[in-house]
Amino acid sequence: MSKWILGALATALFALAAGFFVSGGLSSPANAQTITVYKTPWCGCCTAWIKHLQRDGLEVRVIEREDLGPVRASLNVPDELASCHTASVDGYAIEGHVPASEIRKLLETRPDAAGLSVPGMPMGSPGMETTSPPDAYDVILFSTEQQSVFASYVGRFPAEQAVGQ
Repeated sequence: MSKWILGALATALFALAAGFFVSGGLSSPANAQTITVYKTPWCGCCTAWIKHLQRDGLEVRVIEREDLGPVRASLNVPDELASCHTASVDGYAIEGHVPASEIRKLLETRPDAAGLSVPGMPMGSPGMETTSPPDAYDVILFSTEQQSVFASYVGRFPAEQAVGQ
């Protein structure tokens, strides 16, 4: 092949690659949001939720603790909103099996709140996928003063089954 053809091919490949990265074809570290997840060492559903976050492009830092009570207290998570794992991202607490799409919505809208929670461990939420009848569940926006429904889900995850958004 001539040098001209090789040069043209190299230029075309570079342009395609540059367009791919600029258009968001791959998540770059500059666009990634890091979430710190606190979990117990033995919890499998927490690991499944972490994989859900990673599939959505979030960078995850995992810290294992035997007791998550002090973590929840430091992030102002009310006892009635507790679940099996606690996370923090950009000043917000994330408690339980919150869908990644709701975490992104929280970070985009930046409400005056302490964080989001999916209390308990509802079947059909991310990390709690199920073949049995799934639960309906709410994603709760909370602060030290109040709680409100941020989103409601029915059925198995994925996010296409979200209602009331």
